[in-house]
Amino acid sequence: MHALDTISPLFKILAIFFLVVGTTFSALGMLGVTRLPDVYTRLHATGKVSAFGAVLLLVAAILLTPLTIWKGLVLIIFLLLASPVVSHAISSAAYKTGVPMAQANRDDLAEHVQRGAGKDV
Repeated sequence: MHALDTISPLFKILAIFFLVVGTTFSALGMLGVTRLPDVYTRLHATGKVSAFGAVLLLVAAILLTPLTIWKGLVLIIFLLLASPVVSHAISSAAYKTGVPMAQANRDDLAEHVQRGAGKDV
C-alpha cells in the first residue's frame, strides 16, 4: 500500500489546489524578479509573492505528508517572520550604498539617511 492511498480524497484535492496556487505565486514572483526595473521593486516581488507561494507549497506538503505537520508549521512561521526582515535589510543596504531607483517620484528617506552613506562601512 502506498502512503498516498491512506490520505482522504478531500486532502488530495486541497493539496492539489495549494500546489497549483503556490506554484503560480512562485512563478509570478520569479517573473517579477526578472521583469521589474530595480532592486527595490524586485524585493517586493520576492518578499511578498514568492514567500506566500512557498507557504502554500508547504501547506500542500503538510496535507500530503501528515508526518511532517510540525516541521511544516515551523518552516511556515520562520518563512513568514524572515521574509520581511530580509527584504528590509537588503533594501536598506541598497539604499545606503546608493543603488538608484528606477522611477523615484519621492524619497522619504532623503532627509533621514544620506544616500551612499554605507560605502565606507
